[in-house]
Amino acid sequence: MHPRLHAASRPDAPAIILSNTGETISYGTLEASANRLAHCFRALGLGHGDAVAIVCDNRPEYFYVYWAAQRAGLVLVPISTWLKTSEIAYIVRDSGSRLLLVAAALAGTLHGLEASRDQVPGLAHLLSIGPVDGFVDVLDRAAACPTTPIADERIGGCMSYSSGTTGLPKGVRHPLAEGLPIQAVPGSRLATFYGIGQDSVYLYPAPLYHAAPLGMSTGVHALGGTVVLMPRFEPEELLTALDRWRVTVFQAVPTMFIRLLRLPEEVRARYDLSSLKCVIHAAAPCPAPIKYAMIEWLGPIIEEYYSGSEGVGIVTINSEQWLKKPGSVGRPMMGEIHICDEEGVKLPPGQDGIIYFGGGLPFTYHNDASKTASARNPLRPDWSTLGDIGRIDEDGYLFLSDRKDFMIISGGVNIYPQEIENIMIMHPEVAEVAVFGVPHPDFGEEVKAVVQPRNWSQATPAFAQQLIAWCREQMSDLKCPRSIDFEKTLVRTDTGKLLKKELRANYWQ
Repeated sequence: MHPRLHAASRPDAPAIILSNTGETISYGTLEASANRLAHCFRALGLGHGDAVAIVCDNRPEYFYVYWAAQRAGLVLVPISTWLKTSEIAYIVRDSGSRLLLVAAALAGTLHGLEASRDQVPGLAHLLSIGPVDGFVDVLDRAAACPTTPIADERIGGCMSYSSGTTGLPKGVRHPLAEGLPIQAVPGSRLATFYGIGQDSVYLYPAPLYHAAPLGMSTGVHALGGTVVLMPRFEPEELLTALDRWRVTVFQAVPTMFIRLLRLPEEVRARYDLSSLKCVIHAAAPCPAPIKYAMIEWLGPIIEEYYSGSEGVGIVTINSEQWLKKPGSVGRPMMGEIHICDEEGVKLPPGQDGIIYFGGGLPFTYHNDASKTASARNPLRPDWSTLGDIGRIDEDGYLFLSDRKDFMIISGGVNIYPQEIENIMIMHPEVAEVAVFGVPHPDFGEEVKAVVQPRNWSQATPAFAQQLIAWCREQMSDLKCPRSIDFEKTLVRTDTGKLLKKELRANYWQ
């Protein structure tokens, strides 16, 4: 289970296909490129346990760097391409990265970081990926290196940073494994669970700097499949890629489903999606009507999992199970679930509480002992949480309610914004919606909705009242927004999570 094995037995087999150009990178080329970069990293003085940060768009070189770090005993730190220079510098500094690689397409970011080197005193090297005037191109430097493995190979790892939706980003650090690199990578377990193998063609049109697309894609490489790499998500371009490359496994987040379903039916009907055997979604709760519609469109091939970069557990559910348990994210594939109160006491089925997992991977939040401690159950430190609230039913199926940080307490009653958002997003004139609590003099908090309408001309008090009335037809008055504001744009991360922290903060200042 490693691309080197496939490079030895099937060197011409496609490891990567660029969806828009058709350029194909073979396993032989992937292996040679990774080895060259591993030699290059050693020549730069990087040794076992050192961190390498990367700011890069979706391109094959991302995988070259990943697999080079994985065999050189390095810790790869993927960083979002959307972050400002100061935010990138924070992660580089916090992770202790000695090398920072920045794609040539982000030349402005590269120059900004060069001007801010005083913010990252531990950074030894700042290199470009591709040619940029004034910078050393790591690919040029590696071109003269051998294509054979380095002499002192050790397995490396990856440290993902949170999106920062509930505070400063924190790195999720797992202990480095021991031994040589030819062993299972984190994503290979989930890829195996979904039947991915040498004949699989996998596509996830999300940025590789997120843990899920990078983890699953490299898991596909470990199993010898083909990864179709899209520059970015666009609904019809995605359908074109699924059809053209006869994709067998497609992964998405719920917001992608919503945008696909909003394409006219005649547009969706143009594309042959019969090659699909499995469609996976994760990262954020999916509104039930959206999931019903996807199953109706593509058949009972929709799979879902709930997990996190921390690796504390994995919960899965297939279409057949979900149709019997609508709204559930499933039962554990890895780890066991415990629903507990604030004091850490286990709650019975049917009651909402903090979701803890036992039996998962050990992890810490890098340089943040207090956050690490807060993720442990007070009574059972071997149980860990991602910070979500949910419940299990009598059959052991998990239902998510919301993140603990966003729960609204109004008059002593717990209200979960995700449930309200899932209903409001189904209104045909709502493009995005964020729900959170705002101060109330008597009840402590009241429910506020901020809506991005599909047409800005609808941002009127009359439409706000229509939306509130529409909500009251579908849920109890207690949960309905007491007021609605409008914004031209509500931002989600590329994994479908609303950036509510800053939005909510505006109402609490």
